[in-house]
Amino acid sequence: MTRSGTTLVRVRYAETDQMQVVYHANYFVWFEIGRTDLLRSLGWSYRDMEAAGFGLPVLEANCAYHRPARYDDEIEIRTTGRLVSAVRMAFDYQAICRADGVVTASGRTTHASVTPQGRPCRLPARVRDLFR
Repeated sequence: MTRSGTTLVRVRYAETDQMQVVYHANYFVWFEIGRTDLLRSLGWSYRDMEAAGFGLPVLEANCAYHRPARYDDEIEIRTTGRLVSAVRMAFDYQAICRADGVVTASGRTTHASVTPQGRPCRLPARVRDLFR
């Protein structure tokens, strides 16, 4: 099973270059916002996760840029999460300009569940159940 959520961001001036186009690395920040909002909406914040002794570091990240987003655009970050295995999760993202519905970028991140010592471990049962 996959779970999805939507987060709204407005492009800030500091996120753009001299041409008022969003700097490419900011999409990864927005993807993180979408991912954390999705997990929080399902009852599992990063703070709760870390308190329970789990980390969720990024193993792989990619982004395809389809059309520039610009200063002051409202961008919907649509995030979908799924289990890859008992210790891995993947999240897919679409950044969509609200004004015209055009996808500005799409991406994916893959994460592993780890202990505070950085060793791989099974995702908590409550997370596995949410994404089954």
